[in-house]
Amino acid sequence: MEWSAVYKVATLAFMIGALFGAVANKTNFCAMGAVADWVNFGDKNRLRAWFLALGIAILMSQGLQVFGLVNLAETRYLSTDFRWLGYLLGGGLFGIGMTLASGCGQRTLVRAGGGNLKSLVVIVFLGLTAYMTMRGVLAIVRVELIQQADIDLRGAGIVDQGIGTLIAAAAGLESVTLVNRIVAALIGGGLITYAFWSATFRRSFNDVLAGVIIGLIIPAGWYVTGMIGFDDFEPVPLESWSFVAPTAEALQYLMTFTGSTISFGVAAVGGVVFGSFIYSVCARKFRIEAFIEPNDMVRHIVGGVMMGFGGVLAMGCTIGQGITGMSTLALGSLMAMVAIIFGSALTMKVQYYLLDELGIVAALRHALADMNLAPRRTDQRP
Repeated sequence: MEWSAVYKVATLAFMIGALFGAVANKTNFCAMGAVADWVNFGDKNRLRAWFLALGIAILMSQGLQVFGLVNLAETRYLSTDFRWLGYLLGGGLFGIGMTLASGCGQRTLVRAGGGNLKSLVVIVFLGLTAYMTMRGVLAIVRVELIQQADIDLRGAGIVDQGIGTLIAAAAGLESVTLVNRIVAALIGGGLITYAFWSATFRRSFNDVLAGVIIGLIIPAGWYVTGMIGFDDFEPVPLESWSFVAPTAEALQYLMTFTGSTISFGVAAVGGVVFGSFIYSVCARKFRIEAFIEPNDMVRHIVGGVMMGFGGVLAMGCTIGQGITGMSTLALGSLMAMVAIIFGSALTMKVQYYLLDELGIVAALRHALADMNLAPRRTDQRP
């Protein structure tokens, strides 16, 4: 019996997800870790790996568009509904949450596969909060408060929120396609050049491996859902990798298995955990880790809740918006990614000053001064 498009897509999502999980585990690929290395030690190697993945994802995804294999305009990232407040507020909350929880959604799944029980707690609270924000009680806050600030770009005659489209509209250019290709080449090529500009990065096998493989996995997701998932009678939505909404949907799928149909996202989440688990066992790195004190557990729970709520508002995470969304060259994805990095970096600096037993207000003031976002008082340390 021939498989339907849904099950073909789910099988491939699980297999590619397993590769994602294994590579991320081996290379320690982590957006939060990349920001931490940069903020705390000035080490940009893992940040370059993230940017390499992003550059490859942009060029390859836009290549699929050029050759007519997928239509990225069908994705939710290029919607004319410009949710600027959600991108900024949600991204900032997600950045804070992933720092408190010791990793973003993708890293949490990878760590869970490696035996980290703390990550399982984060997954549960992230997933529950995300589902509550999508369809539950928190959806009231999202719809009635946050989304009231949305801007409908159709009112200005703009067909999507792509960076190239907006540039063409602002400059009065008719050839939007050409502008999009130029923007893709400049941003994608620039990110790859930046990554390989560092000799230290070029000598880091794990960082290069992570950037290349994860960068290729993003367009693979577009291809799987857009080409293999194409079916006139049972179409699969065009999507690629993200780990907030899919984590919530995976929890629901586990509870309603007999009445549910598996999706790309649900299968991808399972694949990442499985791949990380297999690598951990084969590499003899599988270790059971648990909370050692109540405060640690509370911090991870709060982080999971903030990632679930913020991730839905921002329409993605460090992978979902930071790489997958950015591969479509959506302005909203860029805003969300910047907000995530800012929220994470600010939280790390606040945590540093809290170690000196400063109050939260004083720690925040010091952190903002360090980031040149507030004046430094004369009684503040240099």
